[in-house]
Amino acid sequence: MAEVGKGVNAGKLASNVQKRLTRAQEKVMQKLGKADETKDTAFEEQVANFNKQMNEGTKLQKDLKAYLLAVKTMHECSKRLHDCLAEMYDPEWFGKEEVDSIAEDTDLLWQDFHEKLLDNAVISMDAYLAQFPDIKARIAKRERKLVDFDSARHHFASVQKGKKKDEAKIAKPLALVEKAAPVWAQGILTAHQIAQTNLTRNQAEEDLGRAQKVFEEINYDLQEELPTLWNSRVGLYVNTFRSVSGLEETFHRDMGKLNQNLSDIMTKLEEQRVANDDAANHNQETSDAPKSPSKPREVPPVSRPPRPASSQEVKPDKIINLFEDAEVSDSNTTTQPEQNEAPTVTNGSSDTELPPSVLFKVKTMHDYSATDSDELDLKAGDIVLVLPFANPDEADDGWLMGVKESHWLQNKNLLAKGVFPENFTQKL
Repeated sequence: MAEVGKGVNAGKLASNVQKRLTRAQEKVMQKLGKADETKDTAFEEQVANFNKQMNEGTKLQKDLKAYLLAVKTMHECSKRLHDCLAEMYDPEWFGKEEVDSIAEDTDLLWQDFHEKLLDNAVISMDAYLAQFPDIKARIAKRERKLVDFDSARHHFASVQKGKKKDEAKIAKPLALVEKAAPVWAQGILTAHQIAQTNLTRNQAEEDLGRAQKVFEEINYDLQEELPTLWNSRVGLYVNTFRSVSGLEETFHRDMGKLNQNLSDIMTKLEEQRVANDDAANHNQETSDAPKSPSKPREVPPVSRPPRPASSQEVKPDKIINLFEDAEVSDSNTTTQPEQNEAPTVTNGSSDTELPPSVLFKVKTMHDYSATDSDELDLKAGDIVLVLPFANPDEADDGWLMGVKESHWLQNKNLLAKGVFPENFTQKL
């Protein structure tokens, strides 16, 4: 069996070598113009379109893969960028959780975009180009079978011409045969020569028919497939670029929303930073200033005033208990005018023409020296008109806002108002 197999392989090899030699000889004869060549202009145009289509598809496939690689690279760069932001972002900063969530959503969006591009564009392009190698091989085979057909056609034509020459030779009696062979032998020789000629002619005709059949079969299939393949490129281009453009539109729209959210967070973080800087500057100014209205004031302690030398030197109705909250009656705080003396109020304590914003009056019982620019300097006996604070939040416990009544009576304005300790005064 091994020897049979070797023999078959050797025979097939010899046949292939013979075919190649015959084809090479035929092509040389065609190029030299000594043998005609079968031409098919329509098919040659289809082959040119096929080569153009294959080159364009190969270039598109290469560019799509480069685009896909760029998307993958951008995905990796974007992920590293967001990871860097997440590492730097302090937990107390505004939107820490939102920033982490945006980083995760961005990573998923890039991954989804890459996978859909691969499925809808690159893979379909690979499947489209996968059919070209087989068709290209069949076109090359057709070319070989066409050469075989031309060679068989030319061989059959040469056999036809050789038959006529042989018949002419057979018609002439051979001198040697006539002399050496009897009459009955001459007929046998003639029949043998005719049989050999017919056998060669029949073999050439069979080879021609077989070569023509093989060529026509493969030629017919290609004539059907190549126009269909050429027209299919339009649908491929439409589907590919519609998929890519649609995926890009969706990707950039969703990515734009995430970027806008991140931009809003960064804006609010900047606002937080500015607010913190302002608060820090305000606190610094407060610590540098002698006293801040927003900072609670310390109520200065009041010591008991020095007692007079003898009880006879002070009228009983002028003594005021400074350590009781009850108001002193009018009989203990005022004196009756003399018979020929016009009434007056001590330190201008007139109730006429007071501004409507006055809450009440107080009388200063001890001298107070202002320790800040927004405080009043008071002397014992001064009458102060108590006013409401413009901002209740600025009011400190134990402190009142007011203006000296003497200033009001002289200037009719409240511009010289200031704060003063309540425990240095007595409400009237």
